[in-house]
Amino acid sequence: MRASQFSDAQKTFIPKQGDDGAPVADICRKAGISQATYFNWRKKFACLPPTEITRLKQLGDENARLRRLVADLSLDKEMLQDVVRRKL
Repeated sequence: MRASQFSDAQKTFIPKQGDDGAPVADICRKAGISQATYFNWRKKFACLPPTEITRLKQLGDENARLRRLVADLSLDKEMLQDVVRRKL
């Protein structure tokens, strides 16, 4: 996945401009994002301070790491079970 060119502060600031009454189309054009991205950011980041967004990213990274670990352990378990079955 490509890294975002926008900082966490920008992801919270851009949707808040719409709360001030600015048209969404103008905000998106100035920021260089699609309206779908604007509404996704508004849903996800509008109520969070930038520090919480950073924490959310850290939790997502940790979750992905733990999922890979569980997948590796499950594969190891299946391989060991196959070895035990063959010996019996």
